[in-house]
Amino acid sequence: MQPFASNCHLPVIVIDGVYLVQTPPRLTVEVVTAFKHCWETLCRQDPLPRRIIVDMGRTVFMDSSGVGVLVRSISLSQVQNNIETILWSVNPQPQTVLEVSGLSQFFKVDNRTTAIIAADLQAQANVSAVTHPSVRSRWKRLIDIVGAIVGLAITALLLPAIALAIRLESPGPIFFGQMRLGLTGHPFRMWKFRSMVVNAESLKDQIPNQASGAIFKNENDPRITRVGRFLRRTSLDELPQFWNVLRGEMSLVGTRPPTPQEVGIYEVPQWQRLDVKPGMTGEWQVNGRSKVRNFEDIIALDLRYQENWSLWYDCQLIAKTIWIIFNKNSGAV
Repeated sequence: MQPFASNCHLPVIVIDGVYLVQTPPRLTVEVVTAFKHCWETLCRQDPLPRRIIVDMGRTVFMDSSGVGVLVRSISLSQVQNNIETILWSVNPQPQTVLEVSGLSQFFKVDNRTTAIIAADLQAQANVSAVTHPSVRSRWKRLIDIVGAIVGLAITALLLPAIALAIRLESPGPIFFGQMRLGLTGHPFRMWKFRSMVVNAESLKDQIPNQASGAIFKNENDPRITRVGRFLRRTSLDELPQFWNVLRGEMSLVGTRPPTPQEVGIYEVPQWQRLDVKPGMTGEWQVNGRSKVRNFEDIIALDLRYQENWSLWYDCQLIAKTIWIIFNKNSGAV
């Protein structure tokens, strides 16, 4: 047994080609950069490690950034370098975060107890898996439920006319479902009224992207139908998302719901935006969503929402959204 001599800022022990990495008590955005750099150092060893064991016995709290660094690190070692990688002694709160995110099956976990678990672990193990107060708020959830019920009632009234208009111009499904990632990266299918041609996804590579970073936008996207442009301009295409809100997958107000492909190229700190539920509206909506074309600007808007969140702030954003919908110069493209 020997310590690992490198610029790693985490405890690393080497035993016959097996590297044991000990994670800190809180695996959050403040430490994930150091973890990422340490892991990259391990994967540059010559010869490569036979196995890397991530000892999480001391870690009693993990947020979405922690999930992000585990995903990127294990992908680097296990997928790219074929190094067996195991999570060891995962405590209740981090385990719950992995389960909520739907990633628990992605990791190989060995939950044997190790000697380095802190003496007060049992008391700390009851820490909630949810990190942001907006997700813990019962009042916010109540507002979501009431709003979703009202929204679904409105959707039911408009459904016949919208469905007929969609079908007359472009035969095919009325609804369009797309996989998005929600709280801590949990996958769910987000629903909209279909505003594009049926084979829009297969045509995406042929359309130039006018945005920068991990998002896709094109003002004159030829895949959008005439009815679809009207639905987007009036935000009527998003009415089916009230079903996602009622199910608890989304909130009336939150961050922009990302696609799995988008999250797949996140830098680790950008996983912070997954600490809250995605919303039907939010900072990105009221600040000109169709005009925001820089991914870093979207990240900044999402983080601003997290920092400023309150029930009153949600109400303000809902009011601004309603005003924007009825402003003929607003709406998505």
